[in-house]
Amino acid sequence: MPDGVLRVAQLNAGSFLEPDWEERRHEIVSWIDHLRPDVVCLQEIWQSDGSANTAGSIADSLAEPMAWVFGGHPAKGFSSDPTFRFGSAVLSRFEIESHTLFDLGPADAADPIVRSIGWELLHAHTAGLDVFSTHLAPAPSHGVYRVAQVRAIDAHIRRIRGSADDLRGFGMPRTTMPSILCGDFNAEPDSDEIRWLCGLTSFEGDTTFHQDAWRVAGEGPGLTQDWRDNYIAAGLNVHRKRIDYVFVGDPFLREGNAGRVLSARLGFHEPRTGIAASDHRGVVVDIAWPTRPSA
Repeated sequence: MPDGVLRVAQLNAGSFLEPDWEERRHEIVSWIDHLRPDVVCLQEIWQSDGSANTAGSIADSLAEPMAWVFGGHPAKGFSSDPTFRFGSAVLSRFEIESHTLFDLGPADAADPIVRSIGWELLHAHTAGLDVFSTHLAPAPSHGVYRVAQVRAIDAHIRRIRGSADDLRGFGMPRTTMPSILCGDFNAEPDSDEIRWLCGLTSFEGDTTFHQDAWRVAGEGPGLTQDWRDNYIAAGLNVHRKRIDYVFVGDPFLREGNAGRVLSARLGFHEPRTGIAASDHRGVVVDIAWPTRPSA
């Protein structure tokens, strides 16, 4: 990447329940090699004692090395293997200094699908960046659970960031890069949960704001799941939709324009090796990073 730019790629890689993993893994590797992102957030990553971590197998096959971390929970509704874990991963061109996994629950959910998997938020601290990867309750009818999950995500981010995002007064720009939140939110832009993240509605008097990169710099609808041109997505009886996001900080500029979304586009959306990478399309975002270190 050029000096002063951070490239972030987001992709739900497709669960172990979906077909042709090994072929799709090569497709994902091809796309990452092509895009050369600094950070990649992946969901539906898995591992067990008998199966290597799928994010690790992607990272190990890349033309250029990337560090990676994984955070996952048991998926009791999908695997009886006590060592099986299902969750998110973050890959970085830089050292990953620390990471933390949060369970978004809710554990008392009435829906068995929501109860069966520990829907997660994974935080990775890398090169001075706070990167978050998340995966929310999946069904169109799960909005009530996703509302609780986005509120939990916002609280975790605020706690981790501390005073880093506090305004210092007019004419006193902040110096840190903003938070970067990526994931498969399973929610469309006009849903309550996404509108709340974007500051367009409140829950019980509670408000927040996270900048949706696609709204800033994307062109067109930005559909990230489309049954018409994806044989895996066609296995679901759902409409075409945008449900995968990259959120970058808040509305206030920082020193050197840090955190400005420069571009947002789809990625992993056309076969490079002859097969779809996933039932999801990815999102690729370039962000101003004036203090970018050398890799």
